[in-house]
Amino acid sequence: MYRMKKAAVRELGYRFREAESRLDRREDILITPRMRAIAKLMPSPHAVPPRLPDFLTRLGGIYKNKRVKATGAELVARERGRY
Repeated sequence: MYRMKKAAVRELGYRFREAESRLDRREDILITPRMRAIAKLMPSPHAVPPRLPDFLTRLGGIYKNKRVKATGAELVARERGRY
């Protein structure tokens, strides 16, 4: 797919990863079987990466400045010994 501005349907099938990377870079692709344009493939306007929650603030709210005196491995070992 030369510069991926235009692509035949067959080329999209063979080189879909390249087309996908072009769409990730917000580029349009013109689909042209037999040298005439029939469709335009465009990136989704809602393809925004999701915002992650602030985990440190959440943990601060849960523990409210309480210090945990055991390590994570010790806590897991205690839980395993319970059963």
